[in-house]
Amino acid sequence: MRDPGLPSLDQLRVFIAVIDHGGFAHAARALHRTQSVISYTIANLEEQLNVELLDRSKRKPVLTEAGKALLADARAVSLKVDGMRARAKALSAGLEAEVSVVVDVMFSTCKLVRILHAFQKEFPTVAMRLRTEALGAVTELVLQRECHIGISGWMPGTPDTIERQSCGFVTMVPVASPEHPLAQIEGKIPSAVLREHTQLVLTDRSTLTKGQDFGVLALRDWRLGDLSSKHALLRSGIGWGNMPVEFVQCDLDAGRLVQLQISEGSSFSFPLYVIRRGDEEPGPATRWLMQQFMELEQPEQPGEPVPNHDLRPVPVPGDAGLSHMYHRLRDAATPGQPAPAAAKAKAGARAKPGPLPPMGEAPAGLSAPAPISLRRR
Repeated sequence: MRDPGLPSLDQLRVFIAVIDHGGFAHAARALHRTQSVISYTIANLEEQLNVELLDRSKRKPVLTEAGKALLADARAVSLKVDGMRARAKALSAGLEAEVSVVVDVMFSTCKLVRILHAFQKEFPTVAMRLRTEALGAVTELVLQRECHIGISGWMPGTPDTIERQSCGFVTMVPVASPEHPLAQIEGKIPSAVLREHTQLVLTDRSTLTKGQDFGVLALRDWRLGDLSSKHALLRSGIGWGNMPVEFVQCDLDAGRLVQLQISEGSSFSFPLYVIRRGDEEPGPATRWLMQQFMELEQPEQPGEPVPNHDLRPVPVPGDAGLSHMYHRLRDAATPGQPAPAAAKAKAGARAKPGPLPPMGEAPAGLSAPAPISLRRR
């Protein structure tokens, strides 16, 4: 048997197009070629590799076992070449004029503000375009090239084009209003009881995770478009739901919300990743920004001062706390000024936070995903 020949990049891309677009005719339209040219290219590729890649006995070509194995290699080669071309383009273009970022709504607002302040100092001439989305919508915007990078939670079935690197996680807790029936239950709340009460769920506006639910336990749920609406409805007692602990800590401290002790766990980790397209090389400003997010996973150095980014609005007289939508990671005095006595007293009265919840097993190369349930709608 003769040794396989050397396929061209064009042949590999035609092979990928036939599979991705579902046949010779569709691939021809996508590549703006005739169907006969597509068929001829695939036949030449099979001749060079000395294997049959497609089973043509059916109406739609189907991958053979050899075709399945070699398709992964073809994709890897194509992505590597695209990445090389993108890197060369970035190196020749220099500093980008604009950086676009999409951030998952679960990501800490305090950390985001801190990073963007540093970005503005480092790259004063680079414009910033910032968007916030939930679940698969973050990946979709990066996939569609509407944003250069994204801060996304772990998504099943992420396309091969997307590269991701861990940047920490968010601790999620189930909460409800103190007047809610679930808040009156002492001890662990069984799943069967949870299912009988309306759960408030953040909806996914993308098609990547269409028909899937994350962390949904109740038989009845309300779908909400943003985290602030979910927060307001939780405070009103309409239902219960999972929230980032940083987002609701002020309410927990003030008694406006209570953390539910449920049988499946009273907190869980929601892992976060910096994502980008692997076939596009980020520019200098984008690379710098990615590095800042990835460094969030590193533990802080002992003795390092913690910036005081308090994003809470000034309280309004008569407001029971409705304006307090965000809070800082930890209370810290401004350098050179003593902490207010009231803040010290409150800090002493609160119990110290315990260790973060353990992460579960994860696929090789990935940080552990949150132990969330996945349910088909």
